[in-house]
Amino acid sequence: MSFNTFGKLFRFTTWGESHGPALGCTIDGVPPLLDLCEADIQTFLDERKPGQSKYTTQRREPDTVEILSGVFEGKTTGTPIQLMIKNVDQRSKDYGNIAEAYRPGHADFTYNAKYGIRDYRGGGRSSARETAARVAAGAVARKIIGDGIQIRAGMVQMGSNTIDRSRLDWDAVRQNPLFCPDPVAAKAWMLELDKIRKAGSSIGAVIEVVAEGVPAGWGAPVYAKLDADLASALMSINAAKGVEIGAGMGAAALTGEENADEMRPGTDGNPEFLSNNAGGILGGISTGQPVVARFSVKPTSSILTPRKSVTKGGKATDVITKGRHDPCVGIRAVPIAEAMMACVLADHMMLHRAQCG
Repeated sequence: MSFNTFGKLFRFTTWGESHGPALGCTIDGVPPLLDLCEADIQTFLDERKPGQSKYTTQRREPDTVEILSGVFEGKTTGTPIQLMIKNVDQRSKDYGNIAEAYRPGHADFTYNAKYGIRDYRGGGRSSARETAARVAAGAVARKIIGDGIQIRAGMVQMGSNTIDRSRLDWDAVRQNPLFCPDPVAAKAWMLELDKIRKAGSSIGAVIEVVAEGVPAGWGAPVYAKLDADLASALMSINAAKGVEIGAGMGAAALTGEENADEMRPGTDGNPEFLSNNAGGILGGISTGQPVVARFSVKPTSSILTPRKSVTKGGKATDVITKGRHDPCVGIRAVPIAEAMMACVLADHMMLHRAQCG
């Protein structure tokens, strides 16, 4: 059985490979009569697309989306929405040298172990190119949850360097090529990333994503908890290696008094929380506070330094990964994180209404 479909009520199935003719997704469960056009989706794809700065892969893809079904006269019809994004700048010849060898840190070996065949051109299905389809689905999900919920993400750590929280400015994210919410840190990181890029190496990062305006009550315990589904969605992003909600791993260092998010009566009849160590989720159900999650991405394994590996025939070899690659995949993971947050929230919004009205 294959698992290329996300969601329960809001569902999308992605398809396509890095160097195939096109990729895209089929979205099912979208309510009818929502305003939707290609421009609504293109806005978010333009943030994720490659080649926008020297700090990302120089593959030149316009990532132009086409709506093939499910929309009529600018409105969703309630039927499956088919989205397609054509690949126009593949350079498959760059990968000829790894047709018989496994790239260390990549999914080459595991895909071959599972299927007995692999598409070595840019990683095929395991490539982060697949995430363009997720961002497109996320744009549709935002139409479902509405403008009352604001989703923002940013790169809050690059390597061992973290932002200064006193300077956190979400408006700064779209004002620098690293999608960093600390403009001072962004300038310093760009200098460091320049050195890493020129050396043909790479570095990891941490991305934080926050959703404000999520009402209390979303989440379906015990096996469809909001935080569990969000963690699963973020971990499914290429190169993700760890997820935390709210205080996350840091909660282990807190006392019960420090960790408890105390409450006082609020002006709107709902409690007012004095802190948010829970990241807006308790018992798998949203509290009405901002939903906060962070995830780490590893350094891309596509580097120019020779790495020890083996061939499909079991012989020892050294591998240098050629082609065009991101020196820090955390940059383009920012719009992907926002998209996956939107998809999780759209799914849980519909699940909540289905059970609770």
